[in-house]
Amino acid sequence: MASPTAALLGKVGLPTPMHELASRTWDAIIVGAGHNGLACATYLARAGKCVLVLEARDRVGGACTIEEPFPGVRMSPCAYLAGLLHPLVISELNLPARGFQWTPAVNGLFVPFLDGSSIQLWDDDQRCEAEVRTFAPADIEGWRSMNEVIRRLRDALRPEGGRDLWVRDLWIGEPPTREQIEDRLGADDEARHVLFDWSMAEFVEHYLTDERLQTAYLGQGVIGTNASPFDPGTASIRFHHASGRLGGMPGMWGYVQGGMGMVSFYFCDAAREAGATIATSVPVAQILPGEGVVLEGGERIAAPVIISNADPRQTRRLLSTSADPAWSQRVEAIPIQGCTVKLNLLLSELPDFAARPGLNQPHHYGQINTPLTKAEWKSAFAAAGRRELPEHLWCEIYFQSVHDPTVAPPGRHTMSVFAQYVPYQFSRGTWDERRDEVRRLAMRSLARFCSNIESAVLDAQVLGPPDIEQKVGLTGGHIFQGECLPNFMWSNRLSSRTPMPGVYLCGACTHPGGSVIGINGRNAAMAVLQDIETAQ
Repeated sequence: MASPTAALLGKVGLPTPMHELASRTWDAIIVGAGHNGLACATYLARAGKCVLVLEARDRVGGACTIEEPFPGVRMSPCAYLAGLLHPLVISELNLPARGFQWTPAVNGLFVPFLDGSSIQLWDDDQRCEAEVRTFAPADIEGWRSMNEVIRRLRDALRPEGGRDLWVRDLWIGEPPTREQIEDRLGADDEARHVLFDWSMAEFVEHYLTDERLQTAYLGQGVIGTNASPFDPGTASIRFHHASGRLGGMPGMWGYVQGGMGMVSFYFCDAAREAGATIATSVPVAQILPGEGVVLEGGERIAAPVIISNADPRQTRRLLSTSADPAWSQRVEAIPIQGCTVKLNLLLSELPDFAARPGLNQPHHYGQINTPLTKAEWKSAFAAAGRRELPEHLWCEIYFQSVHDPTVAPPGRHTMSVFAQYVPYQFSRGTWDERRDEVRRLAMRSLARFCSNIESAVLDAQVLGPPDIEQKVGLTGGHIFQGECLPNFMWSNRLSSRTPMPGVYLCGACTHPGGSVIGINGRNAAMAVLQDIETAQ
């Protein structure tokens, strides 16, 4: 089935004149058409509610959309791979019938090193073990144990099962308390340390002795996280990103046909099919609890329920003096300053890595990390803390075009780079003034490992934290609407319910956290429906 939303690249526009939208009676208004807002709209509309979704930008999807950064090239600017997208949402929103297809990145994570060695951490235990046995034979048993503790955590907190068994998945519904999690973990102290205590450095050093193998994994503990891999709690980031069950393949990530933004487009199709009304280029200026919203144009649209897909700082701003003081204080306490720069590039050819030469190799079909030494990790994080650029960036690289050549012109490739650390503000100069300097830094960081990167790049888009903030509306440019470290997860994360009457949250700031999951929107919808039923 062709996606009507994709045909418009998410630019669904204004379905009817504004005065008609304002004159209708709505059961719920959703502020923001990110993927979670669209999922929430679908569930509410299917329950018979009259739902209006208002998006400030000219296209739906938020950070998970599709744009044309270069002529003939389609890329998702901020979301690259699917891995945590919930199977229940995929099933209930009937995504496969809508055209959803994905290619598992079974080639895993390739990590080259400056000494010419490299390792490919396949998402296939036998192939990966063969690589580890050759690369660091003394670490085989430790590597097995390291993977096993992640499996135990996943099985304890997110047990595998069909539709009827998802009731034991702690991602669904109200977030579990620490006590409930402890009951699931039992006497497994290692799992407890991973989930609540260990830094990513402590995690890898507990199981591995080869420093190269340790550094190969360090970046997996700080993805989108403004923390050093030596900071307590960062091991939990590794688990969070390994806790998915997409396609019945535990921990697997993959490439969505057409780009990650297709997920949001399919959600939008489902919402509109269910009867929800979605309007873009309609910024909301104020949320009036229990009453509705005021648009930037001055129009008022009434609804007893408002669900915000905006980040919590933006939501608090929209609530103005209506925000509960204690809730506002909690929102302000959530760290929300991004440290990631995203580069979207058009290439004439794929990068040629010195450790494993070639322009079409197995490692191009998974993900690639260009590692930092432990000393470089520490100095890079410290530099960003001083609002300066580090000497080198840690980079994670993805090539959508090797799996899906339709996203680029013939003979060209796309490359998405997710890199850390950069400051939100510089001690000297602005992002506009230093953007090209950041691009050159990223290219130098990659050129340490591959020979042709400078000549292969035809065009580049560089998005620092302020650009992500301005482009997508995420405060601080933080891609997860606030940190996902243990102090801000599970029952410590914001609830979809708020103290303000009729006001709910549905974005990544709510349980179970950040990434393209969709269950956040479902959780919010279920809370709204439950509260409506209780009130009747």
